[in-house]
Amino acid sequence: MHDGDIVILRGSEVREVLAGRELELIQAVRRAYETHGDGDSSLPHSTFLPFPGQPRDRIVALPAYLGGACRIAGVKWVSSFPDNLNRGVDRASAVVILNSPETGRPEAVLEGSAINAKRTAASAALAAQCLLNGSEVRRVGMIGCGLINFEIARFLLAVFPDVETFVLFDRDEARAKQFQNKCRRIFDEVEVEIANDVGAALRDSPLVSIATTAVTPHIGELRDCPRGSVILHVSLRDLTPDVILCCDNVVDDIDHVCRAQTSLHLAEQLVGHRKFIRCNLPDILSGRSPARNGSETVCVFSPFGLGILDLAVGKLVRDLALQQGLETVVGSFLPGPWAEEA
Repeated sequence: MHDGDIVILRGSEVREVLAGRELELIQAVRRAYETHGDGDSSLPHSTFLPFPGQPRDRIVALPAYLGGACRIAGVKWVSSFPDNLNRGVDRASAVVILNSPETGRPEAVLEGSAINAKRTAASAALAAQCLLNGSEVRRVGMIGCGLINFEIARFLLAVFPDVETFVLFDRDEARAKQFQNKCRRIFDEVEVEIANDVGAALRDSPLVSIATTAVTPHIGELRDCPRGSVILHVSLRDLTPDVILCCDNVVDDIDHVCRAQTSLHLAEQLVGHRKFIRCNLPDILSGRSPARNGSETVCVFSPFGLGILDLAVGKLVRDLALQQGLETVVGSFLPGPWAEEA
């Protein structure tokens, strides 16, 4: 490649590069969190683009710089349009742009929906591994039957190989059935049940993943959860503030997660402080905070989804694709120096 060239990677190429690399991706996400915890990152707040009269639709920009061994800058531009499912296309679409931290010049444009799903799942699996702290997991509740929870299921199996049963709940029974059928094709060693309500998905499940398109809280109590269970609150707006205030709360970044009307933001507005959040996940990874608070309270992990994770996974994708010759290179994408122009 020459200066001014740019690498393009399609969605099929991104998926090919990442296939079967769950443990490697979890380690990449872990290193990104640790680098962020050490302060070697730049992470402005995400920018939300809303659409008048379309409260469920949004496009979000997540700019970031990640230092450490990664040394990359860039941005993810990701949309969520839930009604796309009725149009026969995926809810989310995304692009990741990688920039050189030395020159600022863009070096790669990657299809980002696969990166977004994989980094979200890797983060969730890493948190579950840390917060359960060696406990055995045989039953996992899955609330929300879309791509994100499917990838989370894949990554959970990589770190909890003794999982025997997934218990699914989705308000759309057809989506739950579709999810069940795909799980049976891909994860043939795991039993997959469909629950009639949220409580049945929570019951007897030491680990629960919630990944829905909810914009307001709809789960108002956790009495069905076993003592000491872990909830991966990936979609951020499912638990009522009262539920949040009764749990042991761990997040990826306190300043980021307490905004945009997340459940934790609503809880902060209710009580006027953030003391109900015990720590950030990077604090646990570094040993600055314990994995659990010493009680049998339900532990909730609420990840806002940091742009540094997209950069870490995006750089891995680009580097692997270059090694395998999968990339398309657009030559002279950037103009030459203006002073040399005629």
